[in-house]
Amino acid sequence: MKKVLIITYYWPPSGGAGVQRWLKFSKYLPENGWEPLVLTVDPQKASYAQWDKTLEKEVSEHVKVYTTTTFELYNLYRLLIGKGEIPYGGFSNQQNDSIMQKLAKFVRGNFFIPDPRRGWNRYAYKKAKQLIEKYNIQTVITTSPPHSTQLIGLKLQRKLGIQWIADLRDPWTDIYYYRELGHTPIAKQIDRNLERKVLNEADQVVTVSEDLKRLFSEKLKQGDCSKILVIPNGFDVEDFKFDEITADDKFVITYTGTISEAYDIDGFLKAVSGLDPQLQSRIRLRFVGNIPESTVLRIQEQLPLVDLDLVGYVDHQKSVRYLLMSSMQLLVIPKIENNKGIITGKFYEYLASEKPVLAIGPKGGDLESLIHETQCGELFDYGDTSNIRKMIEEELNSPRKTDRSLGLIYSRKELAKKLVHEVIV
Repeated sequence: MKKVLIITYYWPPSGGAGVQRWLKFSKYLPENGWEPLVLTVDPQKASYAQWDKTLEKEVSEHVKVYTTTTFELYNLYRLLIGKGEIPYGGFSNQQNDSIMQKLAKFVRGNFFIPDPRRGWNRYAYKKAKQLIEKYNIQTVITTSPPHSTQLIGLKLQRKLGIQWIADLRDPWTDIYYYRELGHTPIAKQIDRNLERKVLNEADQVVTVSEDLKRLFSEKLKQGDCSKILVIPNGFDVEDFKFDEITADDKFVITYTGTISEAYDIDGFLKAVSGLDPQLQSRIRLRFVGNIPESTVLRIQEQLPLVDLDLVGYVDHQKSVRYLLMSSMQLLVIPKIENNKGIITGKFYEYLASEKPVLAIGPKGGDLESLIHETQCGELFDYGDTSNIRKMIEEELNSPRKTDRSLGLIYSRKELAKKLVHEVIV
């Protein structure tokens, strides 16, 4: 069985959506003739924004995991801001934009390039080199964010000549919160140069949507996008096998994951507030994850008749259970530039839940095409209040169940086959 080295900062017990992609790929790669070795950071030294120790049980017994120490630059952030919490999602979990926080963002954008996890690189490179030589590994995959991880692959390829596959789950210098980091022109140029080096020198680039492929292709020297392949995120059927799910006494609209001020939910709130009061009183709006206090206050002010349930961050298994307890899933794409390629990882789990998806985002994007393909719901423009309201009314009056069989090509098992056949051949 051929061996492949996967280098990833995020790995159990780290929580969050970013962990799922390679946790699941590593689970199904052995079925396709590849033995994965995973190199990650020592969790006792890491600066994870979210923790989920339940995911450790999902690491396949066939996967060898190696860890190294690190020098965590986020420790300097803690000193500046005076808080123990690690920022994530464009600082969406940091509510107080104080002078010290503004300073911390500036330091993050100009001195920690491309990101504060770069302190892990020298340790990871040394260990990766040892593993490559010990096991005669020919193929290395680096996955990001953090995008600093891609620089490990760049160095390994230059020094050892291995086949290097760069997997980018999110944009790099085009991420929606990039402007908030206050890069100086020189810092921005350094970051863009690093991004271009990775994209141009990697043997292959993998990303999660067609529009992200377009975005990255524009940064290739020759403009040849054939080296960039799309392997989307997906869902693991095994995650959705529960013996019993307790039905809720209300019509539950669930949003899972992080939400920030860049997520425009005004049209959704207006749609719900325009419903008949009796219908409003039947709704429970549930947020599973972190939500800004300002957004909570806005919801409470505009929807006093709706039962607002703020669950907070939970482990992955509980998050899936909440999806199965729902009547409808709410998905919002940030209202930002280049958002037509955003397909959040949670969409695929929404699809697997077999509950209708009410998505709000850009028309004509990758997500709208995917929703139509799988027939799992509808996508509306941000201000399309009347049609959003119409869908909610229809579901309140005649609830339906979607069929995830139309989306089984997005199961983790099938995507692992696609990865092997198209990427790490």
